[in-house]
Amino acid sequence: MIDARRLRTLQAVADHQTVTAAAAALYLTPSAVSQQIAALEQELGHKVLERDKRGMRVTGVGQILLRHASQVLAELERAEAEVAAYTSGDAGEVTIAAFATGIAVVLAPAITDLSSAHPGLRIQVRDAEGDASLPMVLDGRADVAVAVEYRGAPSADDRLTRIPLYAEPFDAVLPLGHRLAAAETIAVSALADEPWIGPYPGNPCHDVMVLACEYAGFKPRLEHSSDDFRAVVALAAAGAGVALVPRSALRDTDLSHTAVRPVDDVVATRRVFAAVRRGAEGHPLLRPVLDALQRAAGAIPPSA
Repeated sequence: MIDARRLRTLQAVADHQTVTAAAAALYLTPSAVSQQIAALEQELGHKVLERDKRGMRVTGVGQILLRHASQVLAELERAEAEVAAYTSGDAGEVTIAAFATGIAVVLAPAITDLSSAHPGLRIQVRDAEGDASLPMVLDGRADVAVAVEYRGAPSADDRLTRIPLYAEPFDAVLPLGHRLAAAETIAVSALADEPWIGPYPGNPCHDVMVLACEYAGFKPRLEHSSDDFRAVVALAAAGAGVALVPRSALRDTDLSHTAVRPVDDVVATRRVFAAVRRGAEGHPLLRPVLDALQRAAGAIPPSA
């Protein structure tokens, strides 16, 4: 019999490339991870990992195991959900990883909703960029992610169930005296020769910005980088460049020295979703959370 804990350990090493990183994600010591892998290899009579220049490489046998591991672990999640439902588990703790704006827009209202409808639920929030929350769910460090679509995201990973929440446009943020400041809407292509301000590569909003510019026929000249949109707006106000910023991220931000205009590009849109490990979506502790997130998303004003 293959121990399911060892399958999860193998998944973590495959995801994180090194034993040390997998151990940190699983809250284990590197030696404990190595022992789990060694025991798995002894059970199978085959190597599942090999070391190469970049870290640990999954062998052919390991790849076979990983394909089945997703199914096995999902069934275990469903079994735990059914047991919890049978025992009427309406009290417990749920950890949610979400990016800052997602916390403000949907998670905080959902927590208010849950506090009256499900007082037995204790919610723990972990602030995580859109590219970090999904691995936290896969590693078991969080139960729910509020995440953003981005290039290379494990959003299509068959270990996850996704629940769409909302989509919002990006607005162009320009210095107040910019030549396009008086325009009603702005074509992204009109900003091709401008210096740009934006998030660092790896941030989902960086990918939206680059993709929108690519569709408009150019590569943005990114001269200033910050993952804090207040800093991005301040730099635009100082005349350092132009930016595309998610509309909700502009709330409660000083825009008095900028011109904020909608863009005529559907590519410049941020799509936000919740995600749980596949099989866990029916868990009696998680289902109310997912429902509350969807209600909060449905209450977002169209202009938000």
